[in-house]
Amino acid sequence: MVTIADVARHAGVAASTVSYVLSGKRTISTDTRERVQRSVRALGYRPNASARALASQRSNVLALVIPLRTGMHVPVMMQFAAAVVTTARRYDHDVLLLTADEGPEGLERVAQSSLVDALVVMDIELDDERVPVLRELPMPSMLIGYPDDADGLTCIDLDFVAAGAHCVDHLADLGHRSLALLGTPSAVYERQTGFAQRTLTGFADAAERRGVVGLETPCEHTFDAILHTVRELLDEHPDITGLVVQNEPIIGPLLDVLRRLGRRVPDDMSLVAICADDVAERQVPQLSSVSIPAERIGDRAVESLITKLEGGDVPALTLLPPALTARGSSCQAPHRDLTTA
Repeated sequence: MVTIADVARHAGVAASTVSYVLSGKRTISTDTRERVQRSVRALGYRPNASARALASQRSNVLALVIPLRTGMHVPVMMQFAAAVVTTARRYDHDVLLLTADEGPEGLERVAQSSLVDALVVMDIELDDERVPVLRELPMPSMLIGYPDDADGLTCIDLDFVAAGAHCVDHLADLGHRSLALLGTPSAVYERQTGFAQRTLTGFADAAERRGVVGLETPCEHTFDAILHTVRELLDEHPDITGLVVQNEPIIGPLLDVLRRLGRRVPDDMSLVAICADDVAERQVPQLSSVSIPAERIGDRAVESLITKLEGGDVPALTLLPPALTARGSSCQAPHRDLTTA
């Protein structure tokens, strides 16, 4: 095993100098620091985790809090988790994954255990009961999502209000005058989960601004529920020619349901989804979509936490602007009268 003494001999400096370069606790000249870093890379030196933790009083572990709740789509959450873990390893940190829905008590338990240095918290509600505890914890935190009252917190998210509005604008620009949002399962709305509520707000506000009809309905994940929801929606509002979908698991079944109901995509019904690019691209036809940048969000969340741990400043709220990619599922609104179809 390579030691600090080995690195020091290779770099031609004292062992204490190597320690100072690695810890950053003293100012070292640029030439010396680069020489030590070259020796570290050449020898493949890795600091002993236990010794480093004792010296720095840090565990080099981040907690990722993802309570697995009703209505959540786990594969999407795991995309965020993978990004957090990958970026944490770049900074020589491990990740403790917490999936139980323990609320404020769970955060306090983790903080008191001294197992982690900081928290990444997901599935944020508009009035989240964990917020008061997060403000008081003796460790930094980063929220993926943000509550209505984000004072004293550090948050990052996709701008879902703008995402909902982009979808409406795209369809309205194509001449569609009657739209519907097929949203998340009802449990997600009932919890007042931030991303779902903000998409709904952006959709409704943009529909009013563009002077188009904008209807919203939750949709459960089973095929029978999708069929019932869409059939009822189109029976009551046969003039709908554009659908916005914020519910990734229903996308494939929804295309089948529309075929069963005699609605061709995009000739009779245009679709725009808020989903991962790979999900949009593997459908037939490929879906026009607003991408969910899970990798970018997870990456920046960890980078911000590391900056906070090192005493740096980060923005209180970072909202990534949405980007809509037009593909084969959306086109000009049909001219025929669908009320007689």
